[in-house]
Amino acid sequence: MRFGRLGALGSEIPVLFHEDTVRDLRALTPDLDGAFWESGGVDRVRAALTAGALPVLPDADRMRVGAPIARPNKIVCIGLNYRDHAAETGAEIPAEPVVFMKDPMTLIGPFDDVRIPRRSVKTDWEVELGVVIGSPLRYAESTADALASIAGFAVSHDVSERAFQLERGGQWDKGKSCETFNPFGPHLVTPDEVGDPQELSLRLWVNGRLRQNGTTADMVFAVGETLAYLSRFMVLYPGDVINTGTPAGVPVLITSPGYSTMNRLR
Repeated sequence: MRFGRLGALGSEIPVLFHEDTVRDLRALTPDLDGAFWESGGVDRVRAALTAGALPVLPDADRMRVGAPIARPNKIVCIGLNYRDHAAETGAEIPAEPVVFMKDPMTLIGPFDDVRIPRRSVKTDWEVELGVVIGSPLRYAESTADALASIAGFAVSHDVSERAFQLERGGQWDKGKSCETFNPFGPHLVTPDEVGDPQELSLRLWVNGRLRQNGTTADMVFAVGETLAYLSRFMVLYPGDVINTGTPAGVPVLITSPGYSTMNRLR
């Protein structure tokens, strides 16, 4: 199943994308949030769809596309989690996942404008596989238990200001948490449709030029392993987002005129 949210910022309507239609979910839930996932929302939607009880949303194609989930409690990110990306930065393959946090307020729709911060000279891109938690996960006993906690997957864009991240005290959050720095979506796709999360392609274009073209098979720490690891240090709650790392193609340590001329990322 493919979930989403359409409408003006702050007034998004929860929807289901089904075949060539967009179905209105407001009769079942006010939003696609942690309470929806934890309370069996997917099963309720599936039952309503089978019963023909989900109305088509009029003019859906004219609406803004929001992030496919409500604001999460937290966004947890994994750094240097692709072998080719670690190689291009000159970093060693990490022995354990590199973990940092991103401000949940950075989450925006996939086609919303990204605001380049004041005095930024090195804002760049990172396409990632985003994971949304569907049930509480603490001290996972196995990767299978960790995978069973997933509500769905989405395309995530971990926009980063490299000077803030790497040259302003060595603390990554400053370069990751600027306003609008996490476009997300357009769809949240349930695990039954995604299949093996380690067999997915990730691509990103900048001004029509393909800059990233990777595969989740190149992850250092697979999705289930990453979630199980995180659950040893923090509880992952329904609605939380995990950004699982980015493949090669990121100009991490490159200074170029392109940095100062970018005013919008998609």
